[in-house]
Amino acid sequence: EFWRRHKRKVYVTFGVLGSGYLLYKLYDGHRRRLADLERELADEKSNEELIRSQIKEHFEKIQTIANSTTLPHVMRYLSSRIDEELDLTHLMERLVKGKDEPNSLTAAEKLELWDRLKILNFTRIVLSLWATTILSLYIRVQVNILGRHLYIDTARGLGSSIQFDEADLIDRDDEQQFLASADYLTNVGLPALISSFETAASEVLKGKQLKDFFNTTVLHDTILQILDSFLGMGRPYHWMGFLMPEPAKLFNSSATSSSDNTDPSPASKFEQLMLEARAVLSSSEFENILDMSLKTVVDVMMEDIRVLC
Repeated sequence: EFWRRHKRKVYVTFGVLGSGYLLYKLYDGHRRRLADLERELADEKSNEELIRSQIKEHFEKIQTIANSTTLPHVMRYLSSRIDEELDLTHLMERLVKGKDEPNSLTAAEKLELWDRLKILNFTRIVLSLWATTILSLYIRVQVNILGRHLYIDTARGLGSSIQFDEADLIDRDDEQQFLASADYLTNVGLPALISSFETAASEVLKGKQLKDFFNTTVLHDTILQILDSFLGMGRPYHWMGFLMPEPAKLFNSSATSSSDNTDPSPASKFEQLMLEARAVLSSSEFENILDMSLKTVVDVMMEDIRVLC
């Protein structure tokens, strides 16, 4: 009798309890998944912070090495090579001899020597300005590229969720070879670079006489004209041929070194770094930075000359 009277209520109660239990289980499962996800996100955030910390440390280390070791070495080596290639001592000695022994040089020979000295002096000045500026910027480009690859190495090592190609991993030998490429201009490109700047200087100076008045304003404009003349020679970005080897030369070198080995050559990753650097140097952003840097360097030099005068 009791069951008959209360059967519906019992079913409803069981239904409510069952639904409540089911909802509780669904909620509990959802809560656990959320907790797991929050834990994963917290771990990933911790990893990312560790990555950023290590990257900052690695990047600052490379930057310090570049500023304290690589850049000074490259600049000293460049300066010594310019001194060797553009040694004007023999011209000065001939002019001094001509002054002490008037009959040793004709007037035409003296004029030719002075004109040659004028062109080579401007060649040396403007070449030094351009080469030191471009090498300083190039080394900083190298540091930034290596910083990116250090980030990838560190992220991979710490199990970051970001996916990277194997090609992004750079070993120490490739890194050292890449940094050493900053000496390419001094070791290989300098003679041709001197010739190009000499041509540019001759073109700009051909209308200027030794007796012409030269103040800092005229000097400033003349240097910028020589720079513009040099940069306007040949195809766009032709100057990269003085700074770094052409891609075809890199690939040929790699093919030669790996001809007896079927495994991928380690040099291929060096090639990747060089191609990345070339892409940066040929960008419009870098062109603007180079232009601003050269003008700033010329302005600073003019200020120094004004102080000395």
